Amino acid sequence: MTQPPQPSIREVLLQEIDAQLPKRSFDADLSQSSVLSAAARKLTGVAHQAILTQWSELFRTGLIAWGSDLANPNPPWFHLTGRGRQALGNLTRDPANPDGYLRHLDSIARIDDIARSYLVEGLECYVAGLFKASAVMVGGAAESVVLTLRDATVARLNALGKPVSKQLEDWRIKTVTDALRDFFDQRKSQLGGDLKEPFEAYWAAFALQIRAVRNDAGHPTSIDPVTADTVHASLLIFPELARLADRLIAWVNQNFN
Repeated sequence: MTQPPQPSIREVLLQEIDAQLPKRSFDADLSQSSVLSAAARKLTGVAHQAILTQWSELFRTGLIAWGSDLANPNPPWFHLTGRGRQALGNLTRDPANPDGYLRHLDSIARIDDIARSYLVEGLECYVAGLFKASAVMVGGAAESVVLTLRDATVARLNALGKPVSKQLEDWRIKTVTDALRDFFDQRKSQLGGDLKEPFEAYWAAFALQIRAVRNDAGHPTSIDPVTADTVHASLLIFPELARLADRLIAWVNQNFN
């Protein structure tokens, strides 16, 4: 019988921190030994050094920090930072938990291997604290999704013998994005409310958030053009863009004539 894949070390550590987080004033503070012991019991067969490496990464990338308060500022006590609390706020799908994020994405949309390769690297950069690199990779993944939608639209137009605008076949992603927006804008009344509203919300989000952040990273005009929060927002938007593209492709293939 095939065994289910083992969760990642990082995911298990975050789950244990979340489970042991003090909920009441008399609950015990977060303790390194308690979290590591619980995680090791779940990560059967995983080398202890590998667990410790990922534990150190949580400190290095700013999700947790030593001490519970000024009276107890040293190990083994630790606390969640603001970024750590953000990550645990929706642990099952937050980018700080790449495995959970990808599971959520796969549950609502399909992306091709090119988009996935960029997205996975973008997540790896994000958890490593390389936010400019993450912005570029997530932007690349989003552009791949847009080009897949463009290819499906052009193929359908060709199959129906309808004209294809030069803008749709342009090599520049902004030109293609604008052409797709115009194409679906002209047919919004045919999309139906359940598709029209996501199109109006998330297509603009791609142009105004994901692409803008990617451009800020790729064409910097300041020392720190990209922050953790802006990349976090791009990653949260991406699954909805992928789901929208999936649904638009299905509409083009099944309902457009």
